[in-house]
Amino acid sequence: MSDQPILIIAGTNRSNSLTSALAHYYAEMLQKKSVLAQVLELASLPADFMSSALYEKGVKKNNAFGQAKLQMEQAQKYVFIVPDYNASFPGVLKAFIDGIDAPKTFRGKKCALVGISKGFRGGSFALSHLTDIFHYLRMHVYPLSLTLSRISDSKLETILANPNYTQLLEEQAEGMINF
Repeated sequence: MSDQPILIIAGTNRSNSLTSALAHYYAEMLQKKSVLAQVLELASLPADFMSSALYEKGVKKNNAFGQAKLQMEQAQKYVFIVPDYNASFPGVLKAFIDGIDAPKTFRGKKCALVGISKGFRGGSFALSHLTDIFHYLRMHVYPLSLTLSRISDSKLETILANPNYTQLLEEQAEGMINF
């Protein structure tokens, strides 16, 4: 196993979300390939992190947010699982990114993106917006960004039932290992 885990960010603060289920599935895929993986759930951030910790230095005011920042700082590779919210990504993800020491935390690091959407674009606008931000922060974005479209319910089985999606997830995971 690689000694540096890939950090998978479930990019919403909704509890029991499809985003979270897919993040954990992705971690399991990596672990089956003998790669360490951790999941960072934005749903586990304190509800008041924007007012209690967002721009504070260290972990003094909000330990939970401080621990999430530390995970982000220590990771060298990330996978962002991102639901489509009104043709972009969730505001909580943007607030979280803004609260991290940027661009220092992201500069020179690597990430992959997976979009989930009920619509036919699969979150492509959301991933485009996020890619622009990560390029600005000088992070390397893996070229195979996945857009999983027409997800009509909140069950992971819906995604996994599509052989094209499972193949693409496997391909991206393998690519991230070697990226």
